[in-house]
Amino acid sequence: MAVFDTPEEAFGVLRPICVQLTKTQTVETVEQLQAQLQAVSDSALQQLQQYILFPLRFALKTPGPKRERLIQSVVECLTFVLSSTCVKEQELLQELFSELSACLYSPNSQKPATVSEELKLAVIQGLSTLMHSAYGDIIVTFYEPSMLPRLGFAVSLLLGLAEQEKSKQIKIAALKCLQVLLLQCECDDHPRSLDELEQKQLGDLFAAFLPGISTALTRVITGDFKQGHTIVVCSLKIFYRTVGFIMADEQLRSISTVQEKPAMEHRVAKLMVHREADWVKNTGDKLTILLKKIIEGVSVHPHWKVRLELVELVEALLLKCTQSLVESAGPLLQALVGLLNDESPDVQAQCHKVLRHFADQKVVVGNRAFADILAEHLHSLATSLPRLMNSQDDQGKFSTLSLLLGYLKLLGPKVNFVLNSVAHLQRLSKALIQVLELDVADIKIVEERRWNSDHLSTSSKTSASRPWSQFQRRYFRFFTDERVFLLLRQVCQLLGFYGNLYLLVDHFLELYHESVVYRKQAAMVLNELVVGAAGLEVENLHEKHIKTSPEELSKIVTSILEEYTSQENWHLVTCIEAEEMGEELTMQQSGLQAITSGSSTCQVTSFPAFSKPSPTICSMNSNIWQICIQLEGIGHFAHALGADFRLLLTSALYPVLEKAGDQTLLISQAATSAMMDICLACGYDSLQHLINQNSDYLVNGISLNLRHLSLHPHTPKVLEVMLQNSDASLLPLVADVVQDVLATLDQFYDKRAASFVGVLHALLAALAQWFPDTGDLGQPQAQSVGEKGTHLSPRPAALEKGLEKSTTAEDIEQFLLNYLKEKDVADGNVSGFDNEEEEQSDPPTVDENDTVPDVEPPQPVQIQIAADVMERCTHLLSDKNLKIRLKVLEVLDLCVVILQSHKNQLLPLAHRTWPSLVHRLTNDDPLAVLRAFKVLRTLGGKCGDFLRSRFCKDVLPKLAGSLVSQATVSARAGPVYSHTLAFKLQLAVLQGLGPLCEKLDLGEGDLNKVADACLIYLSAKQPVKLQEAARRVFFYLMKVDPDSTWFLLNELYCPEPLTPPHPSLHPVQLRGAVGQQNPYTANVLLLLQELQ
Repeated sequence: MAVFDTPEEAFGVLRPICVQLTKTQTVETVEQLQAQLQAVSDSALQQLQQYILFPLRFALKTPGPKRERLIQSVVECLTFVLSSTCVKEQELLQELFSELSACLYSPNSQKPATVSEELKLAVIQGLSTLMHSAYGDIIVTFYEPSMLPRLGFAVSLLLGLAEQEKSKQIKIAALKCLQVLLLQCECDDHPRSLDELEQKQLGDLFAAFLPGISTALTRVITGDFKQGHTIVVCSLKIFYRTVGFIMADEQLRSISTVQEKPAMEHRVAKLMVHREADWVKNTGDKLTILLKKIIEGVSVHPHWKVRLELVELVEALLLKCTQSLVESAGPLLQALVGLLNDESPDVQAQCHKVLRHFADQKVVVGNRAFADILAEHLHSLATSLPRLMNSQDDQGKFSTLSLLLGYLKLLGPKVNFVLNSVAHLQRLSKALIQVLELDVADIKIVEERRWNSDHLSTSSKTSASRPWSQFQRRYFRFFTDERVFLLLRQVCQLLGFYGNLYLLVDHFLELYHESVVYRKQAAMVLNELVVGAAGLEVENLHEKHIKTSPEELSKIVTSILEEYTSQENWHLVTCIEAEEMGEELTMQQSGLQAITSGSSTCQVTSFPAFSKPSPTICSMNSNIWQICIQLEGIGHFAHALGADFRLLLTSALYPVLEKAGDQTLLISQAATSAMMDICLACGYDSLQHLINQNSDYLVNGISLNLRHLSLHPHTPKVLEVMLQNSDASLLPLVADVVQDVLATLDQFYDKRAASFVGVLHALLAALAQWFPDTGDLGQPQAQSVGEKGTHLSPRPAALEKGLEKSTTAEDIEQFLLNYLKEKDVADGNVSGFDNEEEEQSDPPTVDENDTVPDVEPPQPVQIQIAADVMERCTHLLSDKNLKIRLKVLEVLDLCVVILQSHKNQLLPLAHRTWPSLVHRLTNDDPLAVLRAFKVLRTLGGKCGDFLRSRFCKDVLPKLAGSLVSQATVSARAGPVYSHTLAFKLQLAVLQGLGPLCEKLDLGEGDLNKVADACLIYLSAKQPVKLQEAARRVFFYLMKVDPDSTWFLLNELYCPEPLTPPHPSLHPVQLRGAVGQQNPYTANVLLLLQELQ
């Protein structure tokens, strides 16, 4: 609380200092006065205001040079007094205003006086405080015409400081003081609200300052970015508030055409401005020039707050000055729409808010002049768009397209005025077509293939949760920025939403037909037009706009769909395959070439003279992208129509399924994505549900197209995809179609075997999954688990059980009896043995009431199908195309698995298949040998006794010879050898020989062949995996014949001397030297430990 609360007390203290200050003006005296003032209450200070101000004003008005420090102290003290009191007299306010302004007056220059920065800052703060201290209505009476020269001087002074000073603090203070002077202060109680007449009078007064304020602020705004964003923001605020106040339509409407004769002196009257129509037009034209400069500089300002203030400028001027600044509407709207896609979310949000406000207030649509200006700008932009898209960089394209997008949003339904012009529609469409051109030179597009025949749903589990509007990654010729593509999509969607959809679709379908070069881009635009017409991703700023009805949209989608799925636009060459090009490939029987051919990168060496030339990589890539875009379009159409798309499934689903089975990865992915979109739009739970619910007409289409296979060569792919993505309920429907497929295969086996083999593989894989053989489910799994082990397999169960049991005298006696009996048989003495067997075997008794049917009961459908397919495999195993042979071997393997519990069907078919299978095993490409050996293992597991003699006679010698001959190569090979096909073949044979020996129950001689062939792989010189596989072979041999295996291993390496159990027995000497290390030592020790 102040010490001196009453004026009397305060006067007694302050009088001596005031008298002294009047006599001698020193800095110390002023500082003493200010120190004493701080001890006086505000109420006492108010009553003593003029007494205290007198010596301070006297110090300022004293003629002659004065020190800057003194003036600064006086101004600071005066500011302190004004901050604590109110100025209630107009004359005092005007005089103080003049005296403070004069502190920075330079008589020799129009610029502010060259004084210290501290003094400048003190004067600016003093002026600001003075205007705030004006009491009540005195502030309004201050702005009378007679004050015009003094106000003009202060305004020019502050503008000069804001523009020319280097100190950022002074610049900001000068601008804020200018705000206060122009009654734009942001204080709550200053100034009070003005009535209409007061606003008009102030507008007339401030109009005299408008040229100077606008030009000076424009220079500040468009100055160096380094001056800081706060200065630019403050300058923009003063600019649009001043212009918006002086040029407000509401004020200008009340201005009379004839200027009233003011009651003032002639010199001041000449400074006054009459805001009549000509002045408004001339001023508006000049402001348009300045606004263009401001927009050009600020729209690219690095700081988001500056760009945000530009949005505020546009909103303020377009709302208040629609008539007076009509010529500026174009640049202002251009600035607004240009910031719609600003990188700052705050700027974006404010832009959308302003656009929404404009739409609600009908600023553009309700204003004929603004709408015409926008339409004209859209005309000119459409005209220059092709050139801009060709010449600008990505950022330039982004800005241009943002502008186009903003125009479309603002115009809304009135965009049809531009679209109805043929010339401008062509310009706009050609620009879109040009900028959307894809880069199709990348070889990876055609190179990426789909090999796994997994369910489509497994590759699309994440697709169910993905937004449907996501796109495959694509590369464009004229831009790389993803934001440009997003803008192009939004432009097309807005055109579809607001434009005449029939007109646009017809125009882009014409471009689609016009040239192959335009086809992909036109399809992309058509897809987005439909999405926009459905209003899926469009922000509608015009609430009264009526979007396209579902019936009309369905008709349009139907016409586009027919165009997409027509023969010439759907069945394009996407890879060079023998079937498609009408020429079978000649496959070289070398390992490396076998791998190449197995990857289906088919190489066509030559074409007949009458055939078409080989398609280029670019043309195939282009075709791939065209199909992908059309598939994406079908997914978009499904979402646009929703449940109504079910009516189009009869024409859309079959082609999409056809492409889902395509070998090109991009096409398969796009088709799968389209099917997921259809499921979501039409309410299907999954792809399986979709296929099952529509399988009747799909199967009917397959059956019809198989009869005209030359016209519909891709029909088998549809059935293949259906089988891969359905369940057993589909089998009754497709049973007849399978017979049609087999009949067609018999007819076209030499031309289209690859397509049909793929279908057969999918069919058998589905049957194996739908009807698993429960009697033998665990065996293959256990076997495969044992094969995958990387360490020693566990000891065979039977062997372990036999070793754990202690040997008794009865066991030894039984062993000797059996040995003698077998010895008699070996010597040829078998008569007694046969008689014994005959006695033991009684003839079977047949019940007379039992009736044995002459005909076998009918087999299940899947067994009949598997038998028919296996019959075809017998013939196709000798096909000259390696790829077909490999696929047939896979099919054959599946046939054996399905028929394993139906021996009456399996064994005759296995007998007929055996010669071809042996040829594949012994005289074919290594890849085919590898696949054939897998089939052999499956056959051995399902019909062991049946194959024993055949295997031992036809296959085993060559397999054993191959292992022995290849062992020397693998022993010398380096680490890279494990990646070769020869290594994989060795490994597969070693892994399969053991189970085959057990399943086929081979005799002693054949087991010896196996052991001799595998023995060399126990050497430490062999690759580790081959050693492990060889050890597993010997584990199986231990199970079958432990004694011979033990003897063979000890012959290789004997870990310890064998001592006879009795002195009468001779010691046994084996070839494996005791204690002498060799390459087999480690593996032999491991095996012997397991055996013991």
